Amino acid sequence: MTQYTKRSALSISADLCEFIEDMVIPNTGIETDVFWNGFSDIVARFMPRNIALLEKRETLQSQIDDWHRANTTNITPDSYINFLTNIGYLVPEPAPFSIGTENVDGEIATTAGPQLVVPSLNDRFVINAANARWGSLYDALYGTDALDAPPAKMGGYDQARGEAVIAQARKYLDMILPLTNGSWTDYEGGTPALEKPEYFIGTAGDNLLFKHNGLHIEIIIDANHAIGKNDKAHIADVIMEAAITTIIDMEDSVAAVDAEDKIIAYRNWLGLMRGDLTASFEKGGKTQVRTLNPDREYIDQNGKPLTLHGRSMMFVRNVGHLMTNPAILYQDANGETCEIGEGIMDAVFTSLIALHDLKALGQYRNSRAGSINIVKPKMHGPEECTLTNDLFDAVEDLLNLERHTIKVGVMDEERRTSANLAACIHAVKDRIVFINTGFLDRTGDEMHTSMHGGAMIRKADMKSSTWIAAYEARNVAIGLACGLSGKAQIGKGMWAMPDLMADMMEQKIGHPKTGANTAWVPSPTAATLHALHYHQVDVFALQSEMMGQDIPTLEKLLTIPFATDTHWSDAEIAHELENNAQGILGYVVRWIDQGIGCSKVPDINDIGLMEDRATLRISSQHMANWLLHGICTLEQVDAALLKMAAKVDTQNAGDPLYTPMAVDPKNSMAFQAARELIFKGTSQPSGYTEPLLHAWRLRLKGQLKAS
Repeated sequence: MTQYTKRSALSISADLCEFIEDMVIPNTGIETDVFWNGFSDIVARFMPRNIALLEKRETLQSQIDDWHRANTTNITPDSYINFLTNIGYLVPEPAPFSIGTENVDGEIATTAGPQLVVPSLNDRFVINAANARWGSLYDALYGTDALDAPPAKMGGYDQARGEAVIAQARKYLDMILPLTNGSWTDYEGGTPALEKPEYFIGTAGDNLLFKHNGLHIEIIIDANHAIGKNDKAHIADVIMEAAITTIIDMEDSVAAVDAEDKIIAYRNWLGLMRGDLTASFEKGGKTQVRTLNPDREYIDQNGKPLTLHGRSMMFVRNVGHLMTNPAILYQDANGETCEIGEGIMDAVFTSLIALHDLKALGQYRNSRAGSINIVKPKMHGPEECTLTNDLFDAVEDLLNLERHTIKVGVMDEERRTSANLAACIHAVKDRIVFINTGFLDRTGDEMHTSMHGGAMIRKADMKSSTWIAAYEARNVAIGLACGLSGKAQIGKGMWAMPDLMADMMEQKIGHPKTGANTAWVPSPTAATLHALHYHQVDVFALQSEMMGQDIPTLEKLLTIPFATDTHWSDAEIAHELENNAQGILGYVVRWIDQGIGCSKVPDINDIGLMEDRATLRISSQHMANWLLHGICTLEQVDAALLKMAAKVDTQNAGDPLYTPMAVDPKNSMAFQAARELIFKGTSQPSGYTEPLLHAWRLRLKGQLKAS
């Protein structure tokens, strides 16, 4: 039973209250009573607006559902757009404008490079991500299939593979830092004669530092190193500047349902802002302790000290407008006791914690521009962006911060946002530092929005559909038209297969080639490899060339991916259902039973995929859509779930913490949660999975505590 402490008009989990008062507020210059009174006022002001906007989502969805039921034939783009305009789903485009954001960190505004997303609940992962600012190219090639060579032999260092790594790294150096004569393969030491000498910018001892396309490369020279001693130039490694920015995620990749979970997330964020976060773990029978990397020190070409940031510049992703959390209770205007909006709680607490960075209370700095960078997900349209802007205004006032100290990243992952993207950017135009497409959430919302209009195409066909191409292109074109280049990130989504780095190296260069100056990667190793793409593509030069290009039309963006021919064979239907069911179960069983919100989940072909709630949303919505339109039956869905539960059990057989589902599906909370996500999919708000996941996880945690 949660114990609450009364502060102002709020009832706060006692443990959370103690954490905030004892660990966060001290030394910030904020008085405790003033803080709680101001927080209480923010809740009273913004919860009614938040609730009203959620109700508007439902009203619009109901109108769209009714329209689809009444218009099953002869739908034209003009009639559809007119309808969406008449109900206020589409709003007028703002007059041409350019964002006015100031005091933006260079990692965001003027550097193109990889972006990591990491769950905030795992301290070790969080530290690894922060430290992924710099990564070993040798290690990344040696340990992945990005190297076109036989796998490493067991039993220690594989000399043949190591030689292949060195040869490949030299090829990359020839591409990025070409010499005036010959190849890096022939380099024997000393100051290299570069075609463009300005790329050589400094040294650290014998090590050589270069900068190309805004990213640094350090060549490690060490004659005593196991690798360097056998190299004619004594090159021991090539260190790439890799994860320029990292998102510490409190949303889709975590299972945070109560105060206990939120304290873990906030404590890790505090450790990052103070620079004193550590993580202990067992490896090889010994306790290992991981800490944050210090800054990197060099001597520049003029003999002066040069300091480079040793850690990724960190955003924090807050929760969106939908969810509430029992960590804090308040009374609404009718005197009813209600849970606080989790997004409001996150905005206040993550910003309060970030004061430790702004006031230099710890050993390292995160934002050298003096900003707090918050990613705000799952906003539907410009009114919800305005709510966020006003909320951040209020938090700045509470914390005595200058206006627009809190920056915002807008996830372009909901249909009403992408259809009104310029207006959404305009709503936060003086604090925006980021827009990013999210294919999976956007697809989930695409299907839910048009749920009653017809059966959707198969899930794998979504990536080649008309609306997707328009969506990705519009995001960049609108971002450039609104002046984001040089001031903010235009981002693209995740590479979800961390074991398939060869495929990533072949395909993910497509993201910088679109004009996006960042894209998501699933691991520090992937960040090191993806950094090579930003050496191959000068993104900011490309953005300059793209300025003024036509923006794909709304007609293309709003082309609904209905299937024109639904006469799939029984085998095709079964395959689609089983593929979706396996992905749902593989993710949900870890979420409900173990509180793991993001992990590498084997797919139906046993290929590990980085799964989070976005992948769950698309799969559950797709099955719900096919059920609604009679493509499959309830019995077929249940059969697919039971069959895939057995497969998922087998895939997790080596996990001692795993609880099998197939032996007793009726009493498996994870299985029943997965089933509800499908059978109640049409009624879930915007098709989101959080309400059901949170309810089942809280139920299981309650049982565990009771026992």
